[in-house]
Order: sequence, then structure tokens, then C-alpha cells
Amino acid sequence: MSIETTPDARATELAEELGDAITELPVYEAFLEAKEAVTEDDELQREMEEFERLREEFLMSREAGTATNDDLLELQAAQEELHNKPKMSTYLEAKSDIELRLQELDHIISDPLAVEFGETAGGCCQD
Repeated sequence: MSIETTPDARATELAEELGDAITELPVYEAFLEAKEAVTEDDELQREMEEFERLREEFLMSREAGTATNDDLLELQAAQEELHNKPKMSTYLEAKSDIELRLQELDHIISDPLAVEFGETAGGCCQD
């Protein structure tokens, strides 16, 4: 006696298989390794917190109408310096690579659908 799988159950099963397959992609593994390297680097974490503080100050100044072009240039220089740190640079590249791969998969999934899968799955109202 065979048990028939419903379309809903099959879609769920395939989604779980896809999730498992993604976790085995070298690009995903590289992303996790790079993220862990950034997370575990206390000095880099301090630099990220300092950049975030500088960014928040700039945003408050901009909102108050007191931000200057020099303030923006200072923020951009701080961001560039942070992004040029080897671990951060590796992380940002790995993050971009996994995002691109996920977008490719999204397009493959969305091809037979009347909606863009990733955008719809995100839950935001888009027309």
C-alpha cells in the first residue's frame, strides 16, 4: 500500500531538502567561517561598535540639520577603513557571494510562478 504525498507535503519536503542542500554549499560554508572570524575578533568588534557610534552620531546630526559634508566624509572614511580590514573584507565578500547564490536560486524557484518567490516569502507588501 502506497501513501500518496499531497502537493503541500511535497512542497514542504522539497523546501527542507533545499535548505539542507544550501547549508552544504561551499559558498555558504565560507560565509559561516567568515562570519565566525569577524564575530570572534574582539578588536574588530570594538571597531565595528565605534563605527556604529559614529554612524549614529552622523544620522542624528543629519536629522537635526547640523551634519556637514566633512562629517559625511569622515563617516565614509571610517567605513572604508573598517571594510578594508582583512577579516571584514573576507566576510563582506562571502556575504555577497551567498546573497548572489540565493538570488540565483530564488530566480530558479520563481521561474514557474506568477510571483517572485523571495519577495513574496519576505512578507512585505509589494505591487
